[in-house]
Amino acid sequence: MAESTTTQQPFAGWDKPDLDLSKADWQSGTQGAGDVQIAFVEGFIAMRNAGKPGSPSLIFTPAEWRAFVVNARDGEFDLT
Repeated sequence: MAESTTTQQPFAGWDKPDLDLSKADWQSGTQGAGDVQIAFVEGFIAMRNAGKPGSPSLIFTPAEWRAFVVNARDGEFDLT
């Protein structure tokens, strides 16, 4: 079987910069120790898995973050 490589292309409309998160001030996403950490970097909100800090982070604009939080509070997402 021949090997192939693919190049991942950014999503259409992707207008977020490639942020340097290596020096971000990560905070727990809950009152106590949680599975999610967030950081505020260059006007964006980054979210990552606290148990796997080397895994990819999700990047939100402030409007996207607000929509995510509102929908999470309404039960749209299971954050446990």
